[in-house]
Amino acid sequence: MKFRIGQGYDVHRLIQGRKLIIGGCEINYPFGLYGHSDADVLTHAVMDALLGACALGDIGQHFPDSDEKWRNADSIEMLKEVTRIIRKAGYKVSNIDSTVIAESPKFAAYIYSMRRNIAEACGVSPDDVSVKATTEEKMGFTGRYEGMSAHAIAMVAKIDD
Repeated sequence: MKFRIGQGYDVHRLIQGRKLIIGGCEINYPFGLYGHSDADVLTHAVMDALLGACALGDIGQHFPDSDEKWRNADSIEMLKEVTRIIRKAGYKVSNIDSTVIAESPKFAAYIYSMRRNIAEACGVSPDDVSVKATTEEKMGFTGRYEGMSAHAIAMVAKIDD
């Protein structure tokens, strides 16, 4: 079986007046992330990792912010579309490892739900999806509570014909 690896990174600013959605979970927090879609920074990093593993571009190419169709879009639904795109190219998700970076809030209570949401969208088991969270020890833009970022690595396998 042929395997390929991709990496993804995303970042969004924190603003008032938006819901905070991370890994498909709505998190009770006074700020949300600014973006054309729901700005789910974790799911966006996962999508870019999957697309990158298959050399199929990035989320900006597939879901441009110039397209009103994607305004306030649910990123988990977008991830389902990415899964269809990579399957059409002959690949399936093998596993995903990801990290969301934010000074707050604490994500521990949401981690399993994030894993389950991402796994379901990708057609894999939650055991195939790792989600971790960390801070930047009050350094940089995340340490100043200006935004959040996420990294993801994904392995895909070529589907046998």
